[in-house]
Amino acid sequence: MSWHVAALNLDNLGDLPKRCRNCVYWELSPKLAEQADGYGTTDLEKEAWLSEVLLEWGSCGRVVYVGGVPAGYVLFAPPASVPRAADMPTGPVSADAVLLTTMQVSPEFAGEGLGRALAQAVVKELTRRGVRAVEAFGDARPGTEPDCVVPADFLRSVGFKTVRPHHHWPRLRMELRSGLEWKSDVEAALAELFNTVTIPMQAPAPAVPARMPARAGQCQVSFLPGGASC
Repeated sequence: MSWHVAALNLDNLGDLPKRCRNCVYWELSPKLAEQADGYGTTDLEKEAWLSEVLLEWGSCGRVVYVGGVPAGYVLFAPPASVPRAADMPTGPVSADAVLLTTMQVSPEFAGEGLGRALAQAVVKELTRRGVRAVEAFGDARPGTEPDCVVPADFLRSVGFKTVRPHHHWPRLRMELRSGLEWKSDVEAALAELFNTVTIPMQAPAPAVPARMPARAGQCQVSFLPGGASC
């Protein structure tokens, strides 16, 4: 089944699962998140946060679609745009890093490699923008808390290294130059794609006569746009 990754924006924010669309675990401080939940405005706060980060910093998320159906997403942003990061026991995030906050893959698409594809998309985007590293707070005890934090074991499996251990919330880091390690994976995926797609041969383009130097008193004929010139 075909799949593709698209940038997250205000138009496709609604493609996130409802519980994630209304979650502001990372986007607000714990106190403000509790207030927003009490007022029932978490969806508005999420939209306002995304709009602000898009305007001030740029693209901060990716959504993966399988057969046109949203199957998972990832969010990342500068640490200053992530209030919850200040309350994590293994902070602060390094000054040269962008923070990967959360990643989700729908249960029906689990085991299809979409989490890895999302991680690749983050590496590609941040490398293109000249970011030196990406960090994340991992959950060393997944299932005991709301799943807004990426499991630490998954982060390690895609190349993150622990830089500050913790029994529950270790901080992990990936140097983006090591993102080159993804190159072989991408090349293998492309090779598999081209092995299954037949590209029709095109007819050869008509030959363009060589352009001969003009003699004195003669017109020089051009077969390029513009026609004959003297």
